[in-house]
Amino acid sequence: MSRTASDDLHKLIWSLLPAEIRYFKIFSSRHYDANDTNYVKLFDAIANHKEYDEAKVLEKFKKEKFIKKFSIAKARLYESILRSLDIYHAGSSIDAELKREIHYAEILCKKSLYDQCAKVLSSAKKIAVKYEKYSALLDIYLWEKKLIEKDNYSGKTEKHINKFLEEDKLIGEKIKNFNDYWNIKSHLFMILYKQGKARTIDELRQFKKIIDNTLLKTESEALSTETKYLYHHIYMAYYFGIGDYKKSYEHLKKNVELIENSKHIFEEEPNIYFSVLTNIIYISSQLKKFEEAFFYLKKLREVPHTFDIRKNKDMEIKLFSSTFSIEITLYNTLGDFEKSMELIPVIEDGLDKYSSKINKLREAYFYSSIAVACFGSEKFSQALRWNNKILNDKSIEQHQDIHCFTKIFNLIVHIELKNESLIPYTYRATHRYLKHRERAYKFENVFLKFVERLMKEKQKKVLAEQYRSLYNDLKSLEKDPLEQPVFEFFDFVSWAQSKAENRYFRQIVEEKSKE
Repeated sequence: MSRTASDDLHKLIWSLLPAEIRYFKIFSSRHYDANDTNYVKLFDAIANHKEYDEAKVLEKFKKEKFIKKFSIAKARLYESILRSLDIYHAGSSIDAELKREIHYAEILCKKSLYDQCAKVLSSAKKIAVKYEKYSALLDIYLWEKKLIEKDNYSGKTEKHINKFLEEDKLIGEKIKNFNDYWNIKSHLFMILYKQGKARTIDELRQFKKIIDNTLLKTESEALSTETKYLYHHIYMAYYFGIGDYKKSYEHLKKNVELIENSKHIFEEEPNIYFSVLTNIIYISSQLKKFEEAFFYLKKLREVPHTFDIRKNKDMEIKLFSSTFSIEITLYNTLGDFEKSMELIPVIEDGLDKYSSKINKLREAYFYSSIAVACFGSEKFSQALRWNNKILNDKSIEQHQDIHCFTKIFNLIVHIELKNESLIPYTYRATHRYLKHRERAYKFENVFLKFVERLMKEKQKKVLAEQYRSLYNDLKSLEKDPLEQPVFEFFDFVSWAQSKAENRYFRQIVEEKSKE
């Protein structure tokens, strides 16, 4: 631990669940003498402060002898908490169980209880094979080798030795195979996280260069269940990145089936299943497979039951932020803005409740979905208010796409509100922002030129022609895979059509969802 006023101990204490706190106090009373139980007092003093204030804690304990070297006291308490957590969670995962079994085998071997050691190793091996824990298998084989060495290979043949060599080689290949796939996946996702989908031919080539890796020829070259998952995960991301949603969907569906058929392999990592489901819901909605989207949304809400996960704050937050974000987006896409509006109070309560736990980008997407719902319900002033929550948050600016699309969407809201004095100002601000923006979409130029013409034109007949022209231009752009992200944020095409035909936006969105 650092000698400076680190808040690591405070963060650790505040991360503990009530059951873990109870266990720590029982552990302390059993494993330390009366003097050391003073550390429980220090634990309570730190736990009582939501924000860590070392001066206040020191003031409370200034007369205690054990606290004279405060950095040492903090370090001992930190270590004590980790030791109690280690014991408390000893059987909480297959990895922890295998480590414990291998440690038992080591103890028995060192006590010369070789038969008992062999039994423990045999039991551990069955678990490791079932759950594909190859690193643990290497450790188990190491101890089995030590057992045959201690008798100078008595009763063993060359066949036994060769079997060890074959098993070592196979496990080594599987571990290497997984690591190779993981590296490919990480390179691909690093590009996706940093720059989003491909928007230029060069970016398409960049994606293709990764996917053309010889490892990825067929699924059969993935040597374990987790590596098969990575195989489909990589292809899902690749096709998503280049805008081929049909193929992305195929690989997502394969992964849903893989996880559900090998639940024991993934049961300790429900976040993987959670992520696959959220992705397939999104892609299903983009492909207008709405029944499937709601089917997978139901599965998403059942993840805690499917994987027998105890209710905890982290899962609560994940379920809220993912399921409600998906649900309101689905209703917006269907043009069912009444149902979208019904979700807003629930979402607002959740955002208040988990405000410090939800990242700013996720929050911004909630705001944009609510703004679209308000727009579709013709509550334009409310849409403007939610838009401004995004535009006024400086931390969102680094996420260029959502900030950019919100600026453009704001122009549309002002047009609907007939804010003729504000439209020129908003147009200039948006134009300046886009001028300095890298990797611009063709859509942005088309839309800004339209607004430029709109500000000059007042005749209704000519305005309708301008909207029809915009509709045709956007309809053409919508087919371009490199322009897809624009139209996933808001249905600009349906809006242009609604203005050209003097119809309700929500009617056109609803009709479009049924095509």
